[in-house]
Amino acid sequence: MTHTTYETYKERIWQLGKPLAESEGMELIYVECIKMKFRWIVRLYIDKEGGITLDDCSTISNQIGDVLDVHDIPPGPYTLEVSSPGLDRPLFRDEDFKRYRGQTVHIKLCEKIHGIRNFHGKLLDISDESDQKVLTIEMAGNIYHLPKEKLLKAHLVHETSQ
Repeated sequence: MTHTTYETYKERIWQLGKPLAESEGMELIYVECIKMKFRWIVRLYIDKEGGITLDDCSTISNQIGDVLDVHDIPPGPYTLEVSSPGLDRPLFRDEDFKRYRGQTVHIKLCEKIHGIRNFHGKLLDISDESDQKVLTIEMAGNIYHLPKEKLLKAHLVHETSQ
């Protein structure tokens, strides 16, 4: 099975899940679709103003589970996980990076830039430069421009008050 197949399932689950979440007053943040040895893992992250409750996760889980079964996506047995993005919220979409400008983030790239793969600092911006999305981050007094296409993972860093 190719990476493209995973992306196709992920995109289809997104198309089915987004309007479902919106109809319940929630926002679908991200979808993961992972093929394990004997089953799929399907993870949906949802959010809403004021935060997500266990009942919200249960509601979306029951509804999206029925929809996935009807459409046979992914094919075969799967485990469905629906959760809040949490305090260390993962960042995926351009809207996420725009919404959390000024916040402390951790960004991991698939390859080193300036000899660095892991960046931990203040997210300044996301912008379009030369037909690509670029994340601007301030780390240890330096400004870095990171191509979003090199992004492996990104999440907010929950800062505790001392």
